[in-house]
Amino acid sequence: MSLPRLGVVIVTMGTRPRELDDLLASVRKQDVPAARVVLVGNATPLTDITADVTKIPLTENLGCPGGRNVGLKVLSESGEVDVVVELDDDGLLIADDVFRRVQQLFGDDPELGIVGFRVADEHGVTERRWVPRLRADDPMRGGPVTAFLGGGHAFSMPMLNGIGLWPAEFFFGHEESDLAWRALDGGWRILYEPGLVLQHPRTSPARHATHYRFTARNRVWLARRRLPVPLVPVYLGVWIVLAMVRMRSVAGVKAWWGGFVEGLRTPCGPRRPMRWGTVWRMTRLGRPPVL
Repeated sequence: MSLPRLGVVIVTMGTRPRELDDLLASVRKQDVPAARVVLVGNATPLTDITADVTKIPLTENLGCPGGRNVGLKVLSESGEVDVVVELDDDGLLIADDVFRRVQQLFGDDPELGIVGFRVADEHGVTERRWVPRLRADDPMRGGPVTAFLGGGHAFSMPMLNGIGLWPAEFFFGHEESDLAWRALDGGWRILYEPGLVLQHPRTSPARHATHYRFTARNRVWLARRRLPVPLVPVYLGVWIVLAMVRMRSVAGVKAWWGGFVEGLRTPCGPRRPMRWGTVWRMTRLGRPPVL
């Protein structure tokens, strides 16, 4: 059986040119070359990029999921790839065998839909919030999970063709959960593989001015789109309590509740709740879809 062909999608706003150059260099040094690398410029012309990549400059910022969808559509329509690796533009592949190992994982398991990389800072430290499971004390414990990090991961193209692309309307926040839940509901497996490392600076998502608003709005949208009716109030109730306990500023509280109300009042896209069998599957994997 032939191994899957790999493609790469990177989205940038052009604000981190040095980090992007380093990332593209780390992609080029992989011992299994990508069939195609697509660089999407969110509201940036990409005129300074000299690397041999497919450049797609966008005139507007579509957000991370919207920008990634542009690249994914190009690769899907090309018919050149079977697996897509997506990387943050300030990440770095520190090993040169990442693509080969991704290729082997997908080649060995036709039901594998998503492989999540381990994200670590320049000192090799992986923060708890970067580990895609509730018991996050050991970042080196891999295996089947219910979630993945958007910074570094790989997708099966047949999976994407079956379940659809990123929820572009989310713009920023919880788009990974929406896609992961659809993948699990479609019968695909999600694997966390800590041996695949993306080096990434330690930053706070709250650095984005709209973080609290989008986080709350998208969490409500996620529940409305993907959860069976009885679980919607449970999920939202749990996250209201957690958000208020963790909040450290009055401005953050106001922005969060503004986003929550926005999530209730505005269209969230098509409602396709997961099956109860998927709820049970996620529970057996250690993270029921209310946490």
